[in-house]
Amino acid sequence: MPHTELTEAALAAFLDAFYGKVRRDPLIGPVFAGRIPDADWPHHMARVTDFWSSVLLKTGRYKGNPFGRHLGIGGLAPDHFARWLGLFEETAAEFFDAPLAGDIAGRAHRIGDSLKAGLFFRPDLAGVR
Repeated sequence: MPHTELTEAALAAFLDAFYGKVRRDPLIGPVFAGRIPDADWPHHMARVTDFWSSVLLKTGRYKGNPFGRHLGIGGLAPDHFARWLGLFEETAAEFFDAPLAGDIAGRAHRIGDSLKAGLFFRPDLAGVR
């Protein structure tokens, strides 16, 4: 039965399932594996959960710079974001009813669009080699 309300427990279960898919994915799994050793996943999941709790539940727990964290990832490309968002939407649809899943996925798309714009569409760097 899909969740009709977003709670901390539902969010944590969703994120665990989602990042399980991410880690197994042939396109984006290696990107994560190259940056996050298995032993560091609990810490990463705590930060990710704080981030999404702050974004979706307005808890204010996340104190970081997601753009800066992604800026340092070599080899990151727009197709990685598309795959991440596809898995995010898929998992949201499995965990939450349609309106709530749509709201959650919509927020992820807005954040992803902002990150992609900052990482890949940089007119200030055009022509700089």
